[in-house]
Amino acid sequence: MTSDIPAGTEANGTEARRAAAPETEAHAAPMPVAVSGAAALPDALPGQERYVAPVEETPLQAVDSLDESAPATNMWASAWRTLRRNPLFIVSALLILFILVAALFPGLFTRQDPNYCNLDRSLDPGSAGHPFGFDLQGCDIYTRVVYGTRTSLSVGVLATLLVVLIGSLVGAIAGFFGGWIDAVLSRLTDIFLALPILLGAIVVLQMFRTNGSIWKIILVMALFGWVSVARIARGAVMEAKNLEFNTASTAVGSTPMRNLFRHIIPNSLAPIIVVGTTSLGSYIVLEATLSFLGIGLPTTTVSWGGDISNAQSMLRTDPMVLFYPSAALAITVLAFIMMGDAVKDALDPKSRTA
Repeated sequence: MTSDIPAGTEANGTEARRAAAPETEAHAAPMPVAVSGAAALPDALPGQERYVAPVEETPLQAVDSLDESAPATNMWASAWRTLRRNPLFIVSALLILFILVAALFPGLFTRQDPNYCNLDRSLDPGSAGHPFGFDLQGCDIYTRVVYGTRTSLSVGVLATLLVVLIGSLVGAIAGFFGGWIDAVLSRLTDIFLALPILLGAIVVLQMFRTNGSIWKIILVMALFGWVSVARIARGAVMEAKNLEFNTASTAVGSTPMRNLFRHIIPNSLAPIIVVGTTSLGSYIVLEATLSFLGIGLPTTTVSWGGDISNAQSMLRTDPMVLFYPSAALAITVLAFIMMGDAVKDALDPKSRTA
């Protein structure tokens, strides 16, 4: 088959393309572009320059430098610096300090005997040396409020310590070893978690009403209160055991029990301390509730719950008899709740609401 295009025409087209090729390559060649603060790449086309800031405008050495003269810090030191600047912590600490002084040294605030009563002064109003007046039995309300601080605070603190100890141990063992140990302890925790602490305490205390000891109340609180701490401790230990320091300690020959008690539990204490601090006020209220119901501390023991129970019949006629022990209980619980919130913000910044 023959082509209809003349030979001369094809030759002329080839020569035309060859003649236009240098002109096209000249247009495609990169042109030097002067841009302030920019550096053109060797083969960059117009508009493809890369901006490079001057060295004096990017003090990377000052940004990345480490102040070696600064003192070493850790989580606890950082938390303490945060607490010192928190007004909530300062107010609650001052209140708790005042309450502790009243509990440890009640003689600094009153010289009266809290168990001394004079029926001739029944329901008398406040006077010099007796600012809160007298109750129905003629007992000095101010003195009983001061001495009741020791009982209520002792029960709350000791119960909290025992709850934290039991719950931390159970939760740490369950979270560290896992497997069937975790399964058994978790089901045991679920069983106790299903029992309301107040209802369980009422049932157990009714069974042992012959023994009116303060340790009975503390043990009952610990029996039903350790589950919440155990769940928190289990989660914290499960998170800590997967960190690098545990792997490094195992690599140098440390035993699992040594890792647990020397490294993992100390690094899991922050959430446990937060739960213990916020729970202390709850145990003070629980003791007052049990004493109010008549199944807590014996009537011979001075406590806020017992005084509130004795004054409930005079709520309409003499409400101030009920007001003073109730106010002392409310202020104490509020102080520990405020302290717990401040500690929570310091040890767990992610939980801050503002």
